[in-house]
Amino acid sequence: MTAGGQAEAEGAGAEPGAARLPSRVVRLLSALFYGTCSFLIVLVNKALLTTYGFPSPIFLGIGQMAATIMILYVSKLNKIIHFPDFDKKIPVKLFPLPLLYVGNHISGLSSTSKLSLPMFTVLRKFTIPLTLLLETIILGKQYSLNIIVSVSAIVLGAFIAAGSDLAFNLEGYIFVFLNDIFTAANGVYTKQKMDPKELGKYGVLFYNACFMIIPTLIISVSTGDLRQATEFNQWKNALFILQFLLSCFLGFLLMYSTVLCSYYNSALTTAVVGAIKNVSVAYIGMLIGGDYIFSLLNFVGLNICMAGGLRYSFLTLSSQLKPKPVDEENIGLDLKN
Repeated sequence: MTAGGQAEAEGAGAEPGAARLPSRVVRLLSALFYGTCSFLIVLVNKALLTTYGFPSPIFLGIGQMAATIMILYVSKLNKIIHFPDFDKKIPVKLFPLPLLYVGNHISGLSSTSKLSLPMFTVLRKFTIPLTLLLETIILGKQYSLNIIVSVSAIVLGAFIAAGSDLAFNLEGYIFVFLNDIFTAANGVYTKQKMDPKELGKYGVLFYNACFMIIPTLIISVSTGDLRQATEFNQWKNALFILQFLLSCFLGFLLMYSTVLCSYYNSALTTAVVGAIKNVSVAYIGMLIGGDYIFSLLNFVGLNICMAGGLRYSFLTLSSQLKPKPVDEENIGLDLKN
């Protein structure tokens, strides 16, 4: 049974326990899928942009968009997935997602190349409180005091760690904070736009990439990013080409898993899973990244940030697993109908 079928069965008055169990599994698996993809693409992009010194993050983003378009279009042709054909109403339905999408791509790739891996993951924590704020404003959601305290710990740890960053890079900090804003807004608006009766999750992914690949290519040409990419001296290196193609494919998987996690959970849960992933990325970066400069204050701030992220993750995910109270009167009425 598909996830949509499970939701329909639950809405039709099926036995609550039977319907809820698969739904929980789907939510957890979608979150795990997103966390894994997010973890892998940071490592691959870091190798491309830092280890190999690839100078064109915008061109890399174009490759990821192209991979998304090709994979989804071929899947649609082979009837593996379905999303609506293009019509003049689609740009209106999508706005402002395409702008947020390309901003998220470019700022994320640019910040990855300019910051150490642990500091990048710490500063990306600001996505969480921004997502909480935007969900409150745009979607009208409310959160408990425990969640707000956990968010505060994440922000405090990030400030402590960033304040003692010995490899301070103003341009990198600007890009990563822009990336936080774009990521939070993109997650909240994606959740809002993913109506199965409209574009659905595949339509949102496909048309986002289609609308923004040409403007992004224009930006790449005008800034010299494309020229630097074509003149790069590693295109005859088979290992570099393999990692470049892997990054393009992982870019598609990351976009798909982000939409999937937001579809079955929420934009806030997607941000929380990112925090869990960051725990692994930050500590691995200390050991193998080669660009982390140790400072006691930085290390303490990093650990405060991670502790807040884990508590936040525990509170959010455990609340999803609590069984909801069953309204026996309503069930009885459903069965009679």
